[in-house]
Formats: sequence, structure tokens, C-alpha cells
Amino acid sequence: MTQNRGRSGPIEHGFPHLATVRASITALFRRLSADGIRAYDTSFASADAAFDAGDDLHLGAQRVAAATVRALRLPDARLVVSFREMEQAATVELAAGPEYFVEVNDPFRTHRRDLAAALAHEVTHVLLHRLDLRFPGTVENEILTDTAAAHLGAGWLLLDAYREDALTHQRFGCLTPEEFGYVLAKRAALFGEDPAPWFTSPQAYEAYVRGRALAERDHRRAPLTAAGPLARRRYAKARRAGAGAEARAGAEAGAGAEVRAADGSAYRFEQDGSGAGLRVSFPCPVCAQRLRVPVRGRLRARCGLCAAVLDCTT
Repeated sequence: MTQNRGRSGPIEHGFPHLATVRASITALFRRLSADGIRAYDTSFASADAAFDAGDDLHLGAQRVAAATVRALRLPDARLVVSFREMEQAATVELAAGPEYFVEVNDPFRTHRRDLAAALAHEVTHVLLHRLDLRFPGTVENEILTDTAAAHLGAGWLLLDAYREDALTHQRFGCLTPEEFGYVLAKRAALFGEDPAPWFTSPQAYEAYVRGRALAERDHRRAPLTAAGPLARRRYAKARRAGAGAEARAGAEAGAGAEVRAADGSAYRFEQDGSGAGLRVSFPCPVCAQRLRVPVRGRLRARCGLCAAVLDCTT
């Protein structure tokens, strides 16, 4: 059974789970492939999330659930939605299918605006269950679920459910609002979409902007050619330190030197096995898979996982 928490206490901000978020994106690309990820090119439509007070409770909940199933490309799955009082926002029993029973907290009977967000998290659990994709720890697995929902087009609903003011503190899932924004910005860059008009929560939009800024910096970090002068100077310093450490390592098998630059980027420098010279590895800005390229000036690198073609100056 999975649990989707709706929180009413103080809300964590920033990027405390960023390493796991990036590992989750890599895991999605590995499991689905680049073509499989690109099959999710249409995000959940805001009209499909609409659930008015005048709608029949159970028919409306089933309609929203069916739209969520379609958005996450699970046409042969059927969600049976019921309501009861509980601590979590929603839970789903992960059985063999095709029917999955989702229980939703009683307040959603009247507070219907965020029902689609709760269901998006649970349907993503079903998707990952069918893909046999999971992380070992409970928290890490929840982060994987939130990341997958956002990257595959339904997670903007989870961010839009975030509200924080003097009277209300609410968010769903384990990601911070800024981390949701980061993943949504990664998706937006991949598919050329702009999720900003979909947000009904001003705080959600602000968190998206903060997350987008970090995602954009991933595409401006050296050795990518788009890096700015400061990032390039930091990379040059890391390259000199890495080359020196590698030289001191001598001919030790598999020797390499990892240098963390001032902007937090980790570069690993090592001698090419063929003796052709120094190579550097760094995370792909699209899928976070580490790339290894020669240190020999300007070149184009193609990520073998997500197929991104990157201009580099190494």
C-alpha cells in the first residue's frame, strides 16, 4: 500500500532531495528509454482536473481518475475511488490489476480542487509498480514517484496543490515545491511546453520559477559551451586540479580524480584507457546520466541514454 501525504504543518523549501530527484530522472530514462519518455509528450489537461461542487461525487471522482489513467498511458488500468477518514491524502493497493482500489481522505468530498493531484500521485505508483521500478527506501521511493509524476506530465497538479499563507499550509508528496518546479522545468525544456498558465496557486508558480532557474543552470554549467565566464573559470581550475591528481595517481588501474567545483558540479578526470589523453565525466543536463568526453577543446557529445546532443568546450 502506498501513502500520499497532504501536509498542513510548516513546509520545507529548497532542494534537499536534489540528488535523489536527479537519480529518479536517470532511472526513468533507463527504464522507459528516450523514446518511451517522449511518448508522454502531452501533459494532463487542466480541464480534465475540473471537479465542481455540483458534480456527482462518485461519478466525478471516477471521471478524474480515468483522465489520470489516460494521461499516464495506462489504458488497461481501472481505478475504483472511495472516500474515508484517514491521515493520508490517499492510498492505493498495488495489486496485479487491472482494477486498483484507491482510498481518498474524506475532506476531498467537498474540497475537490485537489482531488486530481492526489490521484496523480497514486496512479504514478501504479505505473511504477507495473514497470517494476522502485528505489529501496520508503522516502526515496516516494521521491521517485513524485519525480515520475512531474516528468511524465501529471505532476504539475501536485505543485498546484501547494498553498502557503498565514492561514493555510498544504503540499502533497515528498518533494519541496521548488523541487517540483525543477522537474517540471526539465520536462518543459524537453518538450518545449510552458506549464506556467496552468497554475492556479500563485505560490506554486513562484516555486516553479525558482525550480526553473536551477534547471536552466544545469544547461549552463561547464564544460557545456553555453556556460558563462565564471563557470568556465571554475571548470578550468577543476581541470587543472584533476589533471594534477590524475598524474599523481600514476598507472594505478582505474585511477581517477574527482574535483568538485565551487558551483557544486562534480567533474571526474581520468586518463583514457587507450592512452589518448585526459577525459572528463559530468552529468547530462537532460537526464543526469554521467557523460565521458575527451579533454581536447570544443566538441559535440551525444548522451547514450536520453540522446541529447550537447556542445561542449572541455
